[in-house]
Amino acid sequence: MKSSNKLYLLTLSTIALILVSKSHITKQSSEEMKELEKQLNHINKPAIKSFQTEHGYILDCIDIQKQLAFDHPLLKNHSIQLKPTTIPKWIIHNNNSQNSSSLPYQQDDINCPIGTIIVKRVTIEDLIQAQRLKSLRQFSSNNKNMYLRDHFFATVWYEDNNHGAKGNINIWSPKVSQNQFSLASITVIGDLKGLQSISAGWIVHPEFNMNHSSVFTYWTADDSDQTGCFNLQCPGFIHVSTKFAVGVLAQPVSIYGGQQYHLEVSIYQDHLTGHWWFVLRDEPIGYWPRSLFKADGLANGATSVNWGGENFCSVRQRSPTMGSGHFPQEGYKKAAYVNDIQVMIDTKSRQALIPTASSLKIDESYPSCYKVDKIIDVGEWSRAIFFGGPEGCKI
Repeated sequence: MKSSNKLYLLTLSTIALILVSKSHITKQSSEEMKELEKQLNHINKPAIKSFQTEHGYILDCIDIQKQLAFDHPLLKNHSIQLKPTTIPKWIIHNNNSQNSSSLPYQQDDINCPIGTIIVKRVTIEDLIQAQRLKSLRQFSSNNKNMYLRDHFFATVWYEDNNHGAKGNINIWSPKVSQNQFSLASITVIGDLKGLQSISAGWIVHPEFNMNHSSVFTYWTADDSDQTGCFNLQCPGFIHVSTKFAVGVLAQPVSIYGGQQYHLEVSIYQDHLTGHWWFVLRDEPIGYWPRSLFKADGLANGATSVNWGGENFCSVRQRSPTMGSGHFPQEGYKKAAYVNDIQVMIDTKSRQALIPTASSLKIDESYPSCYKVDKIIDVGEWSRAIFFGGPEGCKI
């Protein structure tokens, strides 16, 4: 396995620790609860307008200038970029060989006022979990090899200098128990001195989203040592969309043998500003400013990209479902896919390419449990993958 793959494994393991269940959380003292409530008031900025969703969480419209991102010391004097100045020249496919639908759709009856953005409100339970997970990460930081065996992945890698990538990530809602997660994502990586990475896709984790698939982002500038978080749990990611919030449910999900849905995800670097943008279909959701990253890392581009699935479970559990729960050889409408895989190789020209089959390297941590296959076809399927596998894997 190449060095970037090894570093990526360490990041995945750190993410796994950040996703351990609430069942391990001890009861908070009154002093701790007061401190958590203080943190909560700091994270959740005053709402100009709010919406209670049918799924139990609240969406707030907040002043774009007062979002949590600007509490980051590197962003105190940052000027907001409302939309990318660089639009990659993604290769357009007019004749799709398969029929599937792209998300997201704007949430019904939700319309934030001009000058605001839409965010998912953080709860006290979110903070309690984050506090416990931080202590778990500190305890395990010197023993990473001990829990790599509890992490499963089935991905393909493009290992060359680039400035971002895209792909249509097939949406499923896999079976996941407590202390587990299952996700599918695109990750761009800069790994010269301390792993720097940005990920986006969907995730199922009971404490995040009540066993439903939801849109997520994750970033770190130092292998999750001092920086990084999911969604908007910490300062850094600047949200600009008034239509779509990270952390909300990704729905509808695909049906085995039936209608298929996907997230059309792009993560790429703006030529003029150097910021890293997260775009869903044609909706810019937000960006990670260039100043968050080091000059020998993502500030000046990425060294690799991967697409595919990831799972985590504790050592005493049956492993969870990945993707649809079916192996790649079952194909379209049965196995999970990422298609329309493309890479942006130059920010100035905005030139994109479809990687050759030989440039995409398969990486399977436990191929008897979860697999990934490359496919070569036409249109959006000119370079694509199927991935996944059932629950209950034995290591």
